[in-house]
Amino acid sequence: MLNHQVFKYETPFQLENGDWLPEFELAYTTYGVLNEEKDNVVWVCHAFTGNSNPSDWWSGMIGDKRLFNPNEHFVVCANILGSHYGSTNPLSINPVTGEPYFHDFPFISNRDVVNAFEILKNHLGIDKIFTLLGGSLGGQHALEWAISHPDTFGQVILFSTNAVHSPWGIAFNESQRMAIEADPTWSERNAKAGMEGMKVARSIALISYRNYETYNRTQSRDEGQIDFFRANTYQNYQGEKIQRRFSAFAYWTLSKMFDSHDVGRNRGSIQAALNTVKAKCLVIGITSDVLFPPVEQAFIAEHIPGAVYTEIDSTYGHDGFLIEFEAMTNAILDWRKSFDTVLAG
Repeated sequence: MLNHQVFKYETPFQLENGDWLPEFELAYTTYGVLNEEKDNVVWVCHAFTGNSNPSDWWSGMIGDKRLFNPNEHFVVCANILGSHYGSTNPLSINPVTGEPYFHDFPFISNRDVVNAFEILKNHLGIDKIFTLLGGSLGGQHALEWAISHPDTFGQVILFSTNAVHSPWGIAFNESQRMAIEADPTWSERNAKAGMEGMKVARSIALISYRNYETYNRTQSRDEGQIDFFRANTYQNYQGEKIQRRFSAFAYWTLSKMFDSHDVGRNRGSIQAALNTVKAKCLVIGITSDVLFPPVEQAFIAEHIPGAVYTEIDSTYGHDGFLIEFEAMTNAILDWRKSFDTVLAG
């Protein structure tokens, strides 16, 4: 049974950069029942513009008759700080001023997100998490959490993510922010500010989420055509789609969060940080991912003790982790069989 709730933390919350949130809320969803032993928790970290209900956007992995199903597991997913789906974000009311934060919303890093998750976990009475999984931005959160609280997790599964956000990824994000900032409405303290700019930003993002072959296959041009191509309408459609469900303020905020990701910050080095992970770890890459190329996932697996890296051959690019459900399920099952066999032996 799906259960949507909002957790309110009414104590000032210090952020990594020294700023504070006077309080915060996290919208979260639970699916299934926590058993008496409290050892069936599966925590899902959502991607960039995802919400707290993974059965919406990861239906091939989460749900009845799926690998992570509510009959066996207690699935938890929390909407991250800064997002548009129920958690404290730039359109939330600042209790100090009585008005929305808008441009005054503080910088939120991945570590801030994980610290908020930890508070929610404790509120839910969860001591151990059987499986932690996430892809892309959600994978960054999962990895950061596995490093900062290594004794909490039994298994960690990471999809299409990295240990530090690359200059390539930051450049894509900056281009998207430039599109939002170029919108003449962006300076307004208005919930609809920057929406046309966000439409362009999403169009830029889509190019990084897919690739040359994906567009050739799904947005092919007709012979003799000189205008009004499928790729034209597709880019506009995707921009209009994000306008209907998100805010430019949240989009801008979360893109900066992406850029902040560096598990080695104040931990000696990236390799030293990865080496502290104690959970069994599976890292999955997509062969055609140009935004988070497979070399980034292979690097993570190389430096986490005992981690396994596997690659899924897909033409869907970065979005493959939201599409290739059968291949991902098989990869996870094969991985589990490998250490179950060792334990049985």
